[in-house]
Amino acid sequence: MAQPNLANWRAADDYLSETLVGHDPALEAALAAQQAAGMPAIEVAPVSGKLLNLLARIAGARRVLEIGTLGGYSTIWMARAVGDGGRVVTIEAEPDNAAVARASIDAAGVGERVEIRLGRAAEVLPALEDDAPFDLIFIDADKESNTIYLDWAARLGRPGSVIVLDNIGRDGDIVDPASADSMVVGTREALEMLGRDPRFDATALQTVGVKGWDGVAIAVVV
Repeated sequence: MAQPNLANWRAADDYLSETLVGHDPALEAALAAQQAAGMPAIEVAPVSGKLLNLLARIAGARRVLEIGTLGGYSTIWMARAVGDGGRVVTIEAEPDNAAVARASIDAAGVGERVEIRLGRAAEVLPALEDDAPFDLIFIDADKESNTIYLDWAARLGRPGSVIVLDNIGRDGDIVDPASADSMVVGTREALEMLGRDPRFDATALQTVGVKGWDGVAIAVVV
């Protein structure tokens, strides 16, 4: 029996990715461009990218909002899901990141489906009210602002809109109410908001894999 450690979690994740996701030149090129630009390797794992794609397709999403573009890896996954005529609006605070993402998204052949909005998400989100409602909203940015992003997700969604909140595991530290880590605090506040705010019906899954001990919360707007 394999031991529950990081090496074996990674090996299992690699097996699942190889078996269920496979190799994709455009996505791999996007990751290579991100790495070459010196961005941190904090993009979603391949199996999680495929999950976002499947959730969008299951929901019949035609309009997607992403908070946190980075190098455009997850953006490409979701842009493929919305199909011809669909649209992904993605928000990125760093102009250099956005430029790399733009090139990768265009190279993947989904550029016409994606609009990148530059700026801090808390400042950009109010300007998206005319673009609402969004069918799926993916939140993967600074964890300290998670509750702000969830509030806007409820406003910019509609009943039945899917919300995905990434990185909720925090290596298990979410169980520590005394944690001084601002990312843990922001994550706990977001999970508690999903649990008590009547606008949401939510659950969460902790995961292990190439990203270590992590997890994702999934909600629908009520």
